[in-house]
Amino acid sequence: MEMFVDKVRITVCGGRGGDGAVAFHREKYVAAGGPDGGDGGHGGSVILRVNDHLSTLLDFRYKRKYAAQSGENGQGRKMSGKRGEPLIIDVPRGTVVRDAETGAIIVDMSTGEDFILAKGGRGGWGNAHYATPTRQVPRFAKAGTKGQERDVVLELKLLADVGLVGFPNVGKSTLLSVTSNARPKIANYHFTTLFPNLGVIYVDEGVSFVMADIPGIIEGAAEGAGLGHDFLRHIDRCRLLVHVIDVSGSEGRDPVEDFDAICAELANYSVDLSNRPMIVAANKTDLLMPESDNLERLRAHVEAAGCPLYEISAGTTQGTKNLMRIVAEKLRTLPPVTIYEPEYVEVVESVGDPTQLEIEHLGSTWVVTGAWLERLMGNINFDDYESRNYFDQQLRKCGLFARLEEMGIQDGDVVDLYDMEFEYQR
Repeated sequence: MEMFVDKVRITVCGGRGGDGAVAFHREKYVAAGGPDGGDGGHGGSVILRVNDHLSTLLDFRYKRKYAAQSGENGQGRKMSGKRGEPLIIDVPRGTVVRDAETGAIIVDMSTGEDFILAKGGRGGWGNAHYATPTRQVPRFAKAGTKGQERDVVLELKLLADVGLVGFPNVGKSTLLSVTSNARPKIANYHFTTLFPNLGVIYVDEGVSFVMADIPGIIEGAAEGAGLGHDFLRHIDRCRLLVHVIDVSGSEGRDPVEDFDAICAELANYSVDLSNRPMIVAANKTDLLMPESDNLERLRAHVEAAGCPLYEISAGTTQGTKNLMRIVAEKLRTLPPVTIYEPEYVEVVESVGDPTQLEIEHLGSTWVVTGAWLERLMGNINFDDYESRNYFDQQLRKCGLFARLEEMGIQDGDVVDLYDMEFEYQR
């Protein structure tokens, strides 16, 4: 049997940027050939991509670290190093990616667009970049920067319009199998369904919806008892719940108590979920004993709670087509499937110490490095005026310009910050 995995923690690393080269042009009859060290290649990024052929996170069960390729080092003759290949990670549609430390949502992989989860490091400049009229023989180049590394939790929330809820063994899998193209494994056991099954229901030409058979919930699921807690999250996206109840009493259960118990579990898990529109399907009506008042009691109870009730027998398919038509009609009036908005904000200032910047004085060039600066630059859009202003404020705030002046920087000297150079003006 396939093992369903719906939550997993992984580490992703962008590739390191290649180092710039220190090299000089050497050619017969060419005097003073000059520096010609090429730049290092940028490291590859780790990219998430939706794959509609995947339905579980099982592939992540045994491999937990994913690293993209590093960029190659630069070479002489101004030859740049090759870029690192990006690493594409396939995930099922509906995967929500969270920051492992804070639990904040980074991205919801439901729309089908690729997402860069870990950026590759920048390639370092070769010494050809550092030649000036006053410094014609630069004997230094820039090292490549590290790629981004982060720990994330992947959480699969099924993209279904309709969620089938109810106690184990009430006939949810059977209902899904007789109304859709899904072929769930069905057996007469409690906890039959160990992982959600998805099926597409075709009602009419151009009218279809996705229905998920959620594993049977037991009382206490919202507190983590049994299997239910792990799977309640799959109902989060459903626009409509179909509550399947066994009215036959064949297992000695009371349908009214079952209805209240499941509703209590949903409310314990999420108030929002308990307010989701619900249709009740009274199943196994073909097994109902003539003297039983189960159906009448259940109908009065659920209608008082504001839910319509429909009689079906999934085993004989009686009433199932009509139920699917009613579900399709109801879906037309409901808002689309929830897409989770990102909550994660990368806090630039908290990474590294802004006072721990290394300053190297090379002729008229001042090379500044440090983890804080590297991360800050990776998050600035230098094409944007306000972003550049923010960058300038951060450099002033951390005392970099004051330190440079103490060390004797002159107007017109070059300040080198990783991939960027500017002339210093007081």
